[in-house]
Amino acid sequence: MTEGHHEHHQDPTFYRSPRDAAAAPPEKLAYVAAFSRPADQPDAIAVVDVDPQSAGYGSVAGFTEMTNLGDELHHFGWNACPSALCPGGGHDHGDRRYLIVPGLRSSRVYVLDTRETPEAPQIVKVLGPEELGKRASYSRPHTVHCGPGGLFVSCLGGDGEEGPGGVALLDHNTFEVTGQWEADRGDQYLAYDVWWHINHDVAITSEWGTPSMIEDGVVPELLLGRKYGHRLHFWDMKTRRNVGSGMRTMAGGPRRKSSRSRPSPPIPRTCRPPCSPSARCRRWLPTWPWPSTTRSSTCPAGAPAR
Repeated sequence: MTEGHHEHHQDPTFYRSPRDAAAAPPEKLAYVAAFSRPADQPDAIAVVDVDPQSAGYGSVAGFTEMTNLGDELHHFGWNACPSALCPGGGHDHGDRRYLIVPGLRSSRVYVLDTRETPEAPQIVKVLGPEELGKRASYSRPHTVHCGPGGLFVSCLGGDGEEGPGGVALLDHNTFEVTGQWEADRGDQYLAYDVWWHINHDVAITSEWGTPSMIEDGVVPELLLGRKYGHRLHFWDMKTRRNVGSGMRTMAGGPRRKSSRSRPSPPIPRTCRPPCSPSARCRRWLPTWPWPSTTRSSTCPAGAPAR
């Protein structure tokens, strides 16, 4: 699986800025998670032809089924991309080649190789739920990011327990679970997504809910009781310590009060930077990531992520 994966050449899709990515040739294939809600057939990764010059433009060019039932595939990502490398990182973990695909309901993680047949990715490794549980004490993998020092996999649940959720680390080259990312989580219990600002050595995580709070849909009583996550947590990336938490609105302003003077915060979920973390962007947009309910389809420095 890892043959050729340790090459130390520059992947042409490791763009240094959004401008470089915009000037590069567009992607010709898109990878889309498809799942069977009744779990009566395997979930799959559908490959869509997005080349306007192709006779198959807009159609499904390939379909790779998973090897189990009931995975509920979720926010998958690449093994490597500029989010882990820019603006000054190294390039020591290979090409943008493997898709890391989590099963939210099954707690499995699939590794698919796109190199030889990009229109029909091949499953080359499957991590069972026991791997996340034994080595990271987590379950319900939700979102994958190619991060500094490893692959970041945000997880909603604990191993055999509702929580706490958090971030599991996978090795960039072997894709084995290496452990929990957090060294000191403080009072963080709920989890959802994670992102970072490399230049400031700061990571931000958001909240949603534990497995029982989301797997059968939103629970009205919990929603009205303000039990779903609504905080952002700030971490020192070097020590992996939670250095502060806060309730924020989507626009980044102070929390609002309702007419009954009760907090009515939104739920900050997906974390993304507004642009490349390089200094030239700071005069235009804040240097901190912001929470959003919309899943970005690109890496922060512009490389397509899906």
